[in-house]
Amino acid sequence: MGTPRVLVIEDNVDVSALLKRHLSGLGCQVAVADTGEEGLERAFADPPDMAIIDIMLPGIDGREVIRRLRADTRTSTCHLVVSTVLDPEDVTELAVDAMLAKPFRRSSVMRLIDSFRNSASQET
Repeated sequence: MGTPRVLVIEDNVDVSALLKRHLSGLGCQVAVADTGEEGLERAFADPPDMAIIDIMLPGIDGREVIRRLRADTRTSTCHLVVSTVLDPEDVTELAVDAMLAKPFRRSSVMRLIDSFRNSASQET
């Protein structure tokens, strides 16, 4: 697998900047969207390998973003990660591949990317 392309959909600029820094440091190519609408536009225009989606976005919330990404053939196989402060049980019904609990540490992001790379290498 080449450089993982990751789309971060997060309305908090501090959180998205931190995620971008961590992901870039792990060798990922990172794009950021600060609304669900913008995230969907970016994902459909240039499908990422992974999308990290905040559950509580203004406008189209993270749950709806995830539903639309899974339903569209351009993004249905994208590795989806929900990012949230909610209890994990509150998001178990979502069709996601992983959860990134907030507040997160760099080590959590590293494990997430390692897991993605391992699963991607097994698929090829």
